[in-house]
Amino acid sequence: MDLLKKLKELDARFVEVSELVQDPNLVKDQKKYKDVMREHGHLTAVLEVGNEYRKCLQGIEDAKMMITAEDDAEMKEMAREELKELEEKVPQLEEDIKLKLIPPDPLDEKNIILEIRSAAGGDEASLFVRDMWEMYIHLCERKGWKYENVEAQETEVGGFNKIVTQITGKFVYGTLRWESGVHRVQRVPATESQGRLQTSTVTVAVLPEAEEADIKINPGDVRVDVMRAGGPGGQCVNTTDSAVRLTHIPTGIVVIQQDQKSQIKNKEKAWEVLRARLFDFEQSKLDAERSSARKSMVGNGDRSEKIRTYNYPQDRVTDHRINLSLHNLPGFMMGNMDEMLDALNVYAKEEEFKALDA
Repeated sequence: MDLLKKLKELDARFVEVSELVQDPNLVKDQKKYKDVMREHGHLTAVLEVGNEYRKCLQGIEDAKMMITAEDDAEMKEMAREELKELEEKVPQLEEDIKLKLIPPDPLDEKNIILEIRSAAGGDEASLFVRDMWEMYIHLCERKGWKYENVEAQETEVGGFNKIVTQITGKFVYGTLRWESGVHRVQRVPATESQGRLQTSTVTVAVLPEAEEADIKINPGDVRVDVMRAGGPGGQCVNTTDSAVRLTHIPTGIVVIQQDQKSQIKNKEKAWEVLRARLFDFEQSKLDAERSSARKSMVGNGDRSEKIRTYNYPQDRVTDHRINLSLHNLPGFMMGNMDEMLDALNVYAKEEEFKALDA
């Protein structure tokens, strides 16, 4: 890709978008307003690095001319040092521009519904669901995100068969979107008396939260059932019909919400989760329709895709999609995940850029 040519095109587009931003009628169309402001912010970020890149290239030309034309030996040496310094900056600036050329995904700004479920491994898997949930909660606290549990199915050993949490804050989906998939843990379970290593798995789903404007649901397509809430082992924890089950008939998606004491609140939360799952369902269909060349090599969030291993004996967490291993598992489980999350997002952008440049 000719970066200078691309930057010139973006200069022209920036002028157009800047004029749109000044239009007082823009704010009347909220969707268009958000789209324009998002594009303006994106172009500003790209051109900021682009201008530094162009200044660097001009500086290289000026330094070369000085080396050729200057008679003073000391001035020539200064020009050579400047030339060397500028030439070393060029590759990094080019990489920065390439990464910033990828337009931001509007979904990245959304809040999420985080679902963690036990898969293979029985009680140990349910205990690791709790560990995973606590890991993400620590991350939320570090990032200043808010969280609220929507549904929790506790087990008798103190784990969760399933836990659903609503997370709100800045750039939540953009940060956690690549966490969807199968997470594998290798450790000696607390329930293992003979010290044998066990491998268990849990699944994580990161669903961008959908507003009513994002997806339309025909109320006639949803069956609503109310029931009494239940606890671990089937014990009754509520003597009123406060639990709500929503069944979306066309897709078969079922949502059960029972954590709130009020049936009204449970119903509100259930509809939020249903919208998120249907939105994710529709987005998955769109992804499947795109050319395979445009799918990031990070993966597309397939629930069956084994993405990461947490190996306790080796104090190691490995992401198999980018072949990155980190050796501070206790710290990672305390929410210190930024190195891994940043690497995944950078890799995804690099792959998307390759697709655009193909």
